[in-house]
Amino acid sequence: MKVFVKNGTIVSAGEQYQGDICIEDGVISQIGKDLDILAKEGVQVVDAAGKYVLPGGVDVHTHMDLQAGASRAVDDFYDGTVAAACGGTTSIVDHMAFGPAGCPLHYQLNEYHGLADKKAVVDYGFHGTCQHVNSEILDELGDMVKDGVPSVKVYLTYDFKIDDDGVLQVLKRMKALGGVTAFHCENHAVVQFLRGKLVAEGKTAPIYHAKSRPNLAEAEAVRRVLYLARLAGDAPVYIVHLSCWESLEAVKEARREGQKNIFVETCIQYLVLTEDKYLQEDGLKYVMSPPLRTRKDCEALWMGIAKGDIQVVATDHCPFNYGKEKQLGKDDFTKCPNGAPGVEERISLMFSEGVMAGRITLEQMVQVVSANPARIYGLYPQKGSLQPGADGDLIILDPTRERVLTHDQMHSAVDYTAYEGMKVKGAIDRVLLRGNVIVKDNQFLGKAGDGSFIFRKPLSL
Repeated sequence: MKVFVKNGTIVSAGEQYQGDICIEDGVISQIGKDLDILAKEGVQVVDAAGKYVLPGGVDVHTHMDLQAGASRAVDDFYDGTVAAACGGTTSIVDHMAFGPAGCPLHYQLNEYHGLADKKAVVDYGFHGTCQHVNSEILDELGDMVKDGVPSVKVYLTYDFKIDDDGVLQVLKRMKALGGVTAFHCENHAVVQFLRGKLVAEGKTAPIYHAKSRPNLAEAEAVRRVLYLARLAGDAPVYIVHLSCWESLEAVKEARREGQKNIFVETCIQYLVLTEDKYLQEDGLKYVMSPPLRTRKDCEALWMGIAKGDIQVVATDHCPFNYGKEKQLGKDDFTKCPNGAPGVEERISLMFSEGVMAGRITLEQMVQVVSANPARIYGLYPQKGSLQPGADGDLIILDPTRERVLTHDQMHSAVDYTAYEGMKVKGAIDRVLLRGNVIVKDNQFLGKAGDGSFIFRKPLSL
């Protein structure tokens, strides 16, 4: 099969130019100008005149089919990846849920292959989840890398939090393997104390979710992880969903002092939403951890992207229905499952609120939503790039159109969008996965099982 995308403005992480792209058997074979000779019989032609052609989005922080306590995320690997596709994301790397206490790393890997294989409509990988640390787990990290999973997530809070000695051991082992350790950074003891204190005082409304997880509880944990990574010989460390300016300052300080191999992710909600949402009648929709912050934090994060201090914008997509699961917290925010949707809205919001608002360039947007996550997590150059030999994963984006984000336009199984009523500049015209048009004008054209497992490579330092 041959596909010829002509007349578009091709945008990479470093430049943009007019050109044509030829895709053969799912892989980009040629990029250049005036390749009309390729548009012959038997070749599918897509005219991208007046539009941008971008590499497919790479979201390295999703939670499909996640079991969280008594609640399960309402998007399985079909619904969630349909939403991803319609939003321009053609590859995800999913953070697996906790398994039974004491289980090996492969227990959840096997479970997740069962959940995703033959259901996902975009390409996918998984991050390991470290629930405890002993010699068996440290040895198994090597087997995970051999199985195409060269990353593991460590939580500094929640039921399976890892203490500092375990963190240090994991960092050292992952460095030796060429792997990346991702961290959910919040000070567990501080959060637990504040949650208990607020509830005891009768302060149980959604706004107190934010007050129970203050900026400094995150920043302290970020700083601690960075010190531990330095102790481990500048082991690669990836901070997930960094949400506040104090945490970013900790990262910048560590880099100024010469520490290397620090990767920072923020999420779209921390760029465009603020804690004022918790004061609304439907404030439970926005209960997530870390919580939404202030406008000052949003602007600091945008500046961090513009200056290169933040490498990735992901979503932490973890949807629970407002009308059902979120209502568990109607009388007590601590009972509300944490998480919100966003995998479909990310790229549209980054283009509108970032590029069109003048906060970042289009090339910087491509860096943080495609190229950088692919590089850090071992998908590049197969994913996140437009070059011969890369997969034919493309977004064709029309900058002249405007739309209003509403739930009835979304494809997730969840009953709301956190961005209801937001006007965005630009619209996704088509999405291609390995040369196949899987989305056209917000209509999903693919099928379950179109997505393939991505065997990811270790980090090259």
